[in-house]
Amino acid sequence: MTSHQEQVWLRMWKENSPELRAKAIEWRKQNALVRITRPSRIQKARRLGYKAKQGIVVIRMRVGRGNMRKQRPVAGRRPKHLGVVRIKPALSMQRVAERRVLEKYPNMELLGSYYLYQDGIYLWYEIILADPSHPRVFKDKEIRGILPGLKN
Repeated sequence: MTSHQEQVWLRMWKENSPELRAKAIEWRKQNALVRITRPSRIQKARRLGYKAKQGIVVIRMRVGRGNMRKQRPVAGRRPKHLGVVRIKPALSMQRVAERRVLEKYPNMELLGSYYLYQDGIYLWYEIILADPSHPRVFKDKEIRGILPGLKN
């Protein structure tokens, strides 16, 4: 059973509401990786382990949409066998966003991530990270159970 907040978000997303489009215009002007104070989809974030406490960080990550493109081969080939345009990535864009955020924050552990929005060029995800060495996170048994490095 989805909550009221999730239903509102889904309805806004399905109808492509003006509020959501205005947010996407703002997000497009920002950097690809933005640290935000609170999650946009609070119910989804809480399901993944988010708590409003020190040591837990929420990042909005923007990744490009579309297929990959390979460089055209130099030697002669049939056009059918060039293998340039229909190349698909092995990882989903959500995994790519998670990897990029973890490269930027190497001391943090991934709690989870979820889809936010997409337009013709970009996809946006929110990624929830926890600092395993922070005392507030270390003392929390629920979060410690989720984090791979702190199970005991």
